[in-house]
Amino acid sequence: MPRKLIEEKLYTWDDEVSSNAVEVHVHHLRRKLGSDFIRTVHGIGYTLGDA
Repeated sequence: MPRKLIEEKLYTWDDEVSSNAVEVHVHHLRRKLGSDFIRTVHGIGYTLGDA
């Protein structure tokens, strides 16, 4: 899932997001689900599961 799409779903206003909120949430999810479940695809976003 592209990071840009995640930001668009999280933030509904037109201002550009310049925080690391997505990374923080992904970090917390990795701690709960295991580090292998969410993978970072450089330049794209994230994949879930065994994909």
